[in-house]
Amino acid sequence: MAALDETALICDFAEVYHVLDWRQLPVFTAAALAAGLGPNSRIARKITGAPVDTGTMLLAMAVDALHILAWQNTKDGSKGRNRPKSILQTILGGEKKQETSGFDSVEAYQKWRAAMTEEG
Repeated sequence: MAALDETALICDFAEVYHVLDWRQLPVFTAAALAAGLGPNSRIARKITGAPVDTGTMLLAMAVDALHILAWQNTKDGSKGRNRPKSILQTILGGEKKQETSGFDSVEAYQKWRAAMTEEG
């Protein structure tokens, strides 16, 4: 954890355990305390790649759902236009655009399609 982001680990130890210098602790104690940090700790979010804590993500999901419900009752919503942007997707780094790819020949497409239908 220290090799990944020592600053995050220092902040977590200070916030959770009120320990300002984790290096002064015995190694096994420091390891036990580090393992005891919760999933919303800075270092745990760094390890999992989560940009924000779980509570923030759940709140963003709730607001997104509320926006959709309100939008559905508008003229744009009834026609499927101007859908509200997702706050959660903004937090997570924007909506992923699918990469498009083509096939060099009809045979290549048919081979790909055959492989997809066999798996599904």
